[in-house]
Amino acid sequence: MTETENPWGSARPWLTADVVVIRGNEVLLIQRADEPYRDGWALPGGYVDEGETSRAGAARELEEETGIVAMPEELAQVGAYDAPDRDPRDRVVTIAYLLEVASGVTAVAGDDAAATTWWPLDELPALAFDHAEILADAIRVLG
Repeated sequence: MTETENPWGSARPWLTADVVVIRGNEVLLIQRADEPYRDGWALPGGYVDEGETSRAGAARELEEETGIVAMPEELAQVGAYDAPDRDPRDRVVTIAYLLEVASGVTAVAGDDAAATTWWPLDELPALAFDHAEILADAIRVLG
């Protein structure tokens, strides 16, 4: 491979950011309005814009999809997820963040979220992408 060849082929991987929002013993999930996983449950998140850090992108996507406003510095990094097949659309790497919120915080679906729901951590639905793994890692971070 030459120095200028991209190891992933003709396109570089996309960068996304996801947020695990914990309220007591509940996690905030969005119901996806679009494919893949239309009507499935996922963590709020999405593509990082050009010129934006993943943390800033996570805060922006959280507000766009749920109405919850968080400063980027409030988000604690959980980890990076880069399995080649984690997204059926393309090669996508995500950086996941954790945000703990107060018991009174509510969410309202926006952008590409059809709905938002606070799910008890012990009664979760099947999650889209690798979001179950991300959520499990976030729970370990919480201790």
